[in-house]
Amino acid sequence: MLYIRKSCERGRANHGWLDARHSFSFGQYYDPDFMGFSDLRVINEDRVAPTMGFGTHPHKDMEILTYVLAGAITHKDSMGNVKDFVAGEFQIMSAGTGVTHSEFNPSDSQTLHLLQIWIQPNEFGIAPRYDQKRFDDKQGGTLILSPNGDDGSFKVYQDAKLWRYQYTKDDKDNILLNQNRHYWLQMVKGDLSINGNALHQGDGVAMGELCACDVVADSDCEFLLFDLR
Repeated sequence: MLYIRKSCERGRANHGWLDARHSFSFGQYYDPDFMGFSDLRVINEDRVAPTMGFGTHPHKDMEILTYVLAGAITHKDSMGNVKDFVAGEFQIMSAGTGVTHSEFNPSDSQTLHLLQIWIQPNEFGIAPRYDQKRFDDKQGGTLILSPNGDDGSFKVYQDAKLWRYQYTKDDKDNILLNQNRHYWLQMVKGDLSINGNALHQGDGVAMGELCACDVVADSDCEFLLFDLR
């Protein structure tokens, strides 16, 4: 099974200061066919205008990953964290028993471009936690999330892994998959073909019952690959 969710088919919310694309139902966007995928609940691609952002708001029992693609973000939370992180960095937050936080674009001129990802946890009522880091760029896959924090990845409270793949133009790869697992591929930048299907920035792909996927980079490109139950 391989289903392509084109970028232009995603939900959209444009509030002037925020231009958001929703891969799954979120906020005022509702599509009963796209409520999530396995334990992956949210992939929002947000562009936030200079000096604007999300005011203080609560979360509970959710694994929240933020990936800054351009610009910078200022994060403040009820755990006492006041952090800035910039393009290329990831932030993980377990909401657990409950946390409030705010996120703002500190720049006077540059638009903040980010991915916000929510994964439903398999442990509830845990103490909230926060971490951030940059993973080195490299050809092929880098492990970003795993249940045990393997290979320097963030720990995630779920039977799930997240890989970031980066390729240069004309690279080819065969990525082995477990046919009993579900996979979601989210394009971050560039163009590539997967099993002969052309993908572009913002496209998503749901996969299942596959043993492998063949990747051909049609340009310098990057994507996230979620390994899910």
